[in-house]
Amino acid sequence: MEFERQVVAYKKYFLDFYTKQTDIVQAKIEWTLQLIRVTRHVPEKYFKHMEGTKGLYEVRIEVGSNIYRIFAFFDKGNLVVLGNAFQKKTKKTPKLEIEKALKIMEEYNHEKNGK
Repeated sequence: MEFERQVVAYKKYFLDFYTKQTDIVQAKIEWTLQLIRVTRHVPEKYFKHMEGTKGLYEVRIEVGSNIYRIFAFFDKGNLVVLGNAFQKKTKKTPKLEIEKALKIMEEYNHEKNGK
């Protein structure tokens, strides 16, 4: 049986980030999102649950020495919703980016469940 997830961007959070990236970074983002679409057990190197959150994941992308993160969450089983994204400059994920991602997830759920 074939396995596939659907990956969608919520509003413009992810797209605003994506369109500002170089072709090489965009290609790596596309490659990673495709991996998430078709791989049943995605390695943590590319897709990891954020500890201490309920349902928030980070899509992990590396291009050379640059590290990028896209926050995402699941809806209806195999639907992966992309939220905010950023270039990671330090070892720890910035608390503000996590808080922003959680607000986006809350906003999405609020809209989905009938404003």
